[in-house]
Amino acid sequence: MSVAALVPAPRVAAHARERRLLGPGWPLAVLYLGFPLWWALGLAQLIFFVMAGAMAVILRRKGALVVPRGFALWLLFLVWMAIGVLVTHAQAPDTVPGGGLGRVAGFMVWAGWYVAVTIAMLYVVNTARELSTQRVVRLMAYMFVVTTCFGVVAMLAPTLEFKSPMELVLPHSLTSKNFVRTLVHPSLSSSSDFLGYVQPRPTAPFPYSNAWGNNIALYLPFFILAWTGRDAGWRRKAAPFVLLAAIFPITFSLNRGLWISLGFAAVYAAVRLAVNGRYRALQALVAGLLVGSIIFVSSPLYDTLVLRVETPHSNGRRAGTAETVVSVTAQGSPFVGYGTTRTMQGSFSSLAGGETAQCHQCAAPPLGTQGFMWRLVLTTGFVGTLLCLAFFAHQFLRRARGPAPVDVLGCTVLIVTVLCFFVYDSLGSAMFTSMIAVGLMARADLRRDDRDDTDDTETAEAHASARTPEVVA
Repeated sequence: MSVAALVPAPRVAAHARERRLLGPGWPLAVLYLGFPLWWALGLAQLIFFVMAGAMAVILRRKGALVVPRGFALWLLFLVWMAIGVLVTHAQAPDTVPGGGLGRVAGFMVWAGWYVAVTIAMLYVVNTARELSTQRVVRLMAYMFVVTTCFGVVAMLAPTLEFKSPMELVLPHSLTSKNFVRTLVHPSLSSSSDFLGYVQPRPTAPFPYSNAWGNNIALYLPFFILAWTGRDAGWRRKAAPFVLLAAIFPITFSLNRGLWISLGFAAVYAAVRLAVNGRYRALQALVAGLLVGSIIFVSSPLYDTLVLRVETPHSNGRRAGTAETVVSVTAQGSPFVGYGTTRTMQGSFSSLAGGETAQCHQCAAPPLGTQGFMWRLVLTTGFVGTLLCLAFFAHQFLRRARGPAPVDVLGCTVLIVTVLCFFVYDSLGSAMFTSMIAVGLMARADLRRDDRDDTDDTETAEAHASARTPEVVA
């Protein structure tokens, strides 16, 4: 662990008073335990920034902060990302001209997310003594239950939606924009008709169905550890029913990225459990997968999955977006990118192409969407992309052989994170979860450093005692 003194030492009385009033880890508890409420109020996105601000205040009072090993890579990435504000006005090849304050505002929002997820990671690392790892894992597992429940309700009442207090407070000029309205307008699902019929896809408590899939995939490893581990208690008996309920919205979400990432996560977890000699847990995992697969294949859900696989409606758009992003970045700004997303001229097939009343899909999606990986490339260039991926790779490789359950949990989350980068716009609540997992893995190094310091102190005291003559009054 590297340590950096950022601010003076906090006042002990004030810090103790805060802990008595709010309890250890209260920003995470407020964020996640109250998440259904924040969704209903239209604050499901804003609350992450508010709680990140609270975490920043707590970290400032702590004084010297501990950062994970490899943090320099992430810090360099943040600096590289910040340089992007200087090129928000630049004209990218084959994109619509424009710029001004709109692009700068968009840049600031996404930069704010990078800062917020960084604060969350540092908060988890630096509260190891007062906030237990078990508590953090159970909070994230709770979010899996919440996301599953919202998914089930979305299947039962797909048309339920209402105006939130935030939507009523904001001016109509803002809420009339589809992007803003989606963030503050609570709705349980979105509808798709590419299977040949209208299929509701769960979204709540997140803005989009893809965000729902991205988040539930990241929450699942936390749920498995918290609800099936040795200290699960009553949760162990309830876990199979929650997992069974989750199968329905996961299938009807039609999220192939979610399905693929869960498959890779299951294989990786099984291999890690076998290598670590945790054969009972491995047997339980294999048995659960077999039973679940038999139930799934014998149900109508299997037909929905097969039809979705045979209907790759978005493959062309995603492939076209990725190819165009790489080409545009390589031609115009390969090192620092363009800071923000861009709009293509025309469509993938023609400069004169675009959206029509009969074909909304004819318009190319904004460059830098359809996957966080492509946002990285376009907004931070190839250098920024390598720095970001190098940080996650470093965290994974450092704990890839760790026998602790948290190591398996964290590495599984990172695998899901990177896989989802290719298909989901992960910068948001999903990245918040990924960085919390990084923080939990970094706690192992903190504990080891504490043990080393204790051993060094005891050795030094023993040597001093041997050199100092005994004084008898």
